[in-house]
Amino acid sequence: MKSEIRHGGSFAVARCHLAGGESVRVESGAMSATSAGVQLQAKMEGGLLRGLARSALGGESLFTTRYTAPQGGGWVDVAHHLPGDVVAAPVQHGRALMLTRGSWIASSDGVEIVTKWGGMSNLIGGEGGFLIRAEGQGDVVLGCYGALDWFELAPGETIVVDTGHLVAYDETVRSNLRRAVEGKTIQSLKSGEGLVFDFTGPGRVLTQTRNPSALISWLTAELPFQQA
Repeated sequence: MKSEIRHGGSFAVARCHLAGGESVRVESGAMSATSAGVQLQAKMEGGLLRGLARSALGGESLFTTRYTAPQGGGWVDVAHHLPGDVVAAPVQHGRALMLTRGSWIASSDGVEIVTKWGGMSNLIGGEGGFLIRAEGQGDVVLGCYGALDWFELAPGETIVVDTGHLVAYDETVRSNLRRAVEGKTIQSLKSGEGLVFDFTGPGRVLTQTRNPSALISWLTAELPFQQA
């Protein structure tokens, strides 16, 4: 699979080019168009239990859709549910990519998507304790809210990321959740940040310039309804 990012920016679309007989797994509802002859099959990848885990714990749909190109090849266009960048990130054996809730859009046939316990830090940090692990060999198409920043951390290099702005990171990257102002809860809350992650390389860290939770809070305050 070769991915081509079209309409870059707030309304980006990834066109997944497939060879004859090649397949791509797509998040339910993410497809916007396909070339003629592409066949689709909706199923619970990995069976019922794994599908339920991915849905209830990882924040993705219970069903994924597999699109398979005809003999002459074809393409599938996929888009994220929020306005923002779309990127195709390579995954290699021994270099799994950990994805936050709702960021996965599609992946090539050689990439396995599984739900993994991310530790208490993710539970406290707003990710529900579970992450989506993309492993194997191939590309995974990710979406974010706003623009996407891509950091390549050297061994021992550290960056600080607000919990609501995290998209993905390599499994080789060490993470530590803490208050924005260390040891001072009130000052952390006054800063508007609360909790942040320290990420230490080596490996990739992908972030988004907008926070989906902040959007929900703003809409809840401005519109005449209450958040469930």
